[in-house]
Amino acid sequence: MKPAGKTTAKQPPPFVSQCLLLLTPLGPVAPRAMFGGWGFFLDGIMIALVARTHLYFKVDDKTIERFAAAGSEPFTYSGKTRPVALSYWRAPEGSLDSPQTILPWGELAIAAARRAAKKKAGRKQLRKTAAQR
Repeated sequence: MKPAGKTTAKQPPPFVSQCLLLLTPLGPVAPRAMFGGWGFFLDGIMIALVARTHLYFKVDDKTIERFAAAGSEPFTYSGKTRPVALSYWRAPEGSLDSPQTILPWGELAIAAARRAAKKKAGRKQLRKTAAQR
């Protein structure tokens, strides 16, 4: 029985730990359990996710073609009426073999996540400015 007020952090499964180890050279990547999978965060922004036994990296319009050309596919889930694709694409085949093969994909994900965060912050500031009028 857990003492009142104490929470136990969920321990990452082996595949999540393996991915974290490979991504360590990128910086302090932190895992967070979410929606039955895991999110990977760097500097407060989500750069990747693990669903089932697959790693997916954040993409945007500047990086999506690189992932598509490498044979990657988007992360999808079943919505109420149709499948929903998110802006996370599967790590290309063979990229999980070593840090040297995964890091370029991780760097693309970080860049995409930072651009998305900057864009989101800009939209938030616009709404705040409009609300003050």
